Amino acid sequence: MIVKNRIMLYVTNVAVCANFWHKYFHAEIAETNEMPDNSQNIVLRFTSALEISLFTTSFIKRYSPEVSLTTPSLMLFSDEFEQLHKRLPNTGHIIVNNGMRTFNFADPEGHFFVVAEQLNQ
Repeated sequence: MIVKNRIMLYVTNVAVCANFWHKYFHAEIAETNEMPDNSQNIVLRFTSALEISLFTTSFIKRYSPEVSLTTPSLMLFSDEFEQLHKRLPNTGHIIVNNGMRTFNFADPEGHFFVVAEQLNQ
């Protein structure tokens, strides 16, 4: 049984991107690792079941050239939908998509992601 998701994102500046996720999503830094090329890997914990692991694209190109550098399309469900839309920089308009309110935003490197309103369960 899968108990946790760790998504790996490849970025140019790990520290800047980690700060973004920490500042706007309150993700805690769970790990900081020195990599063989002297770059850093930072693991951010959002919940006990969701983490994002940031690596430099230069590290991935050198040590895992077979891996796609394409940024995955992530949809993050939030119970702070309105607050996130107000405090995040670079947000798109709130739209209704299949009966669900969503908006997109860009991280400091221009990667786009989506926030969706947490549905009542």
